[in-house]
Amino acid sequence: REVRVTILGIAQDGGYPQAGCKRNCCVAAINNPLLGKHPVSLGIVGADFSTHLIEATRDLAWQLNLWNSIDPIDRPLDSLCITHSHQGHIDGLGLFGKEVINSTNLNLNCSKSLSKLIQETPNWNLLLKSGNISINTFTNNIPFSPSKNCGFEIKPIKVPHRGELSDTHAFLIKGPNKNLLFLPDHDSWEKTLKSVNQKTILEWFKSEKIDVALIDGTFWSKNELIHRKQSEIPHPTIMDSLKLIGKREKLSLEIKFIHLNHTNPLLNNTSNVEMKIIDEMGWSIASEGESFVL
Repeated sequence: REVRVTILGIAQDGGYPQAGCKRNCCVAAINNPLLGKHPVSLGIVGADFSTHLIEATRDLAWQLNLWNSIDPIDRPLDSLCITHSHQGHIDGLGLFGKEVINSTNLNLNCSKSLSKLIQETPNWNLLLKSGNISINTFTNNIPFSPSKNCGFEIKPIKVPHRGELSDTHAFLIKGPNKNLLFLPDHDSWEKTLKSVNQKTILEWFKSEKIDVALIDGTFWSKNELIHRKQSEIPHPTIMDSLKLIGKREKLSLEIKFIHLNHTNPLLNNTSNVEMKIIDEMGWSIASEGESFVL
């Protein structure tokens, strides 16, 4: 069968509305739960009907149900891949334990530094001791297949991002016909391009033969946060990314923004000005439930 990737979440780690936020940015979603969004995650069904999850979020139940409604496969999850250790990307890992799913030797693919953190964190280490998960460590820039006949590979690409507890990787998912980049977090384009030895975003995407790029859209602008110093939470803003990327013109490449913070006006239905700018540039915001055949 075809290799299909489904978007299971587009919000930043805390989701939308965010816990503890009663400001205008979250009021609409507080009053109408249908407007809520979930932390970034992907579901992949391989050519052999195997199932693979990217990120373990706190909204795992909702996301697995969404995935099953779009691409129903009646089998246990075959693998899990996690990009880094920040909340929202890993805080659902415990749900695979005895209290909830009680998985059996679920293959968890992660970096060596994240593996070390899991082994040194008692509640996650218990998953290893109980046989709920087994860890496979990947190596930067070396593609791996999460199962033998899944029909796709994942190339981890190390990117600069706050490394208090572990390093961070983007994932390039290489299918039979198309490639998809999952880049929810990084500090800046300047640092990331330097780390991959490329001069521009489009040159990097072209060098990796990327057809669909799901990229960090945490903040719309640099003055978005009111009660915190935005400089302490480095992410390239969507406005800056648009300036660097330029208009789509005749490119077949699709670029979609993900990992939107609860303060990002693009999560609000009234963000007509910002959405118009995105549309006129030829790019878009990813949607939960959206799928891509690779």
